[in-house]
Order: sequence, then C-alpha cells, then structure tokens
Amino acid sequence: MVASPRFTRRTITDQVTEDLRERILSGDFLAGTQLRQDAIATEYNVSRIPVREALQRLDAEGLVSFQPHKGAIVAQLSLDEIEELFEVRRLLECELLRHSVPRLSADDIRAATEILDVYDDALRAGDIARWGDLNRQFHERLYQASNRPKTLEIVRTIGNNTVRFTRAQLALSGATEQAEREHHDILDACRSGNVALAVSLLDRHISDSCKSLIECLRVARAGNDA
Repeated sequence: MVASPRFTRRTITDQVTEDLRERILSGDFLAGTQLRQDAIATEYNVSRIPVREALQRLDAEGLVSFQPHKGAIVAQLSLDEIEELFEVRRLLECELLRHSVPRLSADDIRAATEILDVYDDALRAGDIARWGDLNRQFHERLYQASNRPKTLEIVRTIGNNTVRFTRAQLALSGATEQAEREHHDILDACRSGNVALAVSLLDRHISDSCKSLIECLRVARAGNDA
C-alpha cells in the first residue's frame, strides 16, 4: 500500500487501520505477534504517525494491546474472555433479530439468501479466508431492519474479536455442515416471520458455536503448552 500526496493524513490512517485489521482477522498476524511501527511504516511507505494512530484504534477495538518493552502486539484472548464475548453477542444479536424480523422486506431476505449462497460455496471449497466476512454480512443483513445502529456497531466490534478464532474452529472441528444448516434454519424462520423460532435458533447457534470454539481452543492451547 503506497501513500499518495492527494490523501490526507487521516485518510492514510484509515487505510492502514483497515489493512491491519484485515490482516489480523485473516490470521496473517497471529495472536501475540509484535507489530513494529517502523517495519509497518516502511512496508506501507508512510510515516510512523498514521501507523501509531492505526494501532491505537485497533487497541480500542480490542484487536491490539500495548505491553511494556514489547509495544503493540496482536491481542490474545483467554478462554474466559472469549466465552464472555460470545455471551454478550448472544444477548445483543438475539435482541437485534427480535426487532428486525417483523420489519424484514423481501429485498432483505433476497440479499441474505444471496450472501448465504456465496458463504455455502466458500464452505464447500474450504475458502477459509472468506468465511468470517461472509458470516458477518449474512448476520448483519438480517439485523439491519432492527434500526439499532449503535447496537450493530457494538456487535461488529465484538465479532471482530472472535472471528479470527471462529474461522480456525470451523476448519479444525469440521463443523461447517452444522453451521451451514443452522444458517438456513435461521433464514427460513426469518422468511416466515416467526420471531420466536428465529431468535431461539440464533440463540442456540451462537451458544453451540461458543462451546465448540472453546473446546477446540482448549485442546489446541493444551497441545502448545505440552
């Protein structure tokens, strides 16, 4: 990424933030990786100022943390912290869907169906890099009609803190077929306007995802510590 003189410093910061965020979420930068400002500035051909500002933004999002003698590193989450984030997700997303289902239009359902078709193709192709973003797009499309933008913003931030782990969990656990089936069940309930069923299915979907993820991470981390 090359800085251009027609961009303001704030625009450069936005670009660096977005690119670093994507690299963290995609697993290009793993948890615990040290993010050296000089190296990043050189790679992006920018000064250290927008890099520092970008890292501060990602710190506020929970994706980066600043540690003594290390500087910025990709944030690691404990199993308890991940479980807590999923619990908050479950509460907020179920509430969003509860408000959204009665307001969903035919266009909303059509768009969610199209996203899910692409998501299913990515699952079958093993295209891990696309799972997280397509999953987010699908859920957000179902929530948009809730008319609760602040809650959506909170959910998006929480999702960014868990998607990098969830993507690996799907690959390791072989739970792709279950995820595919659960998404279609939720969409069918939304299509029929059955609020209670849609919310119940979403609640179970998030809870099951959390349990599966925690188990996979517990095994993986125990192996790393052995």
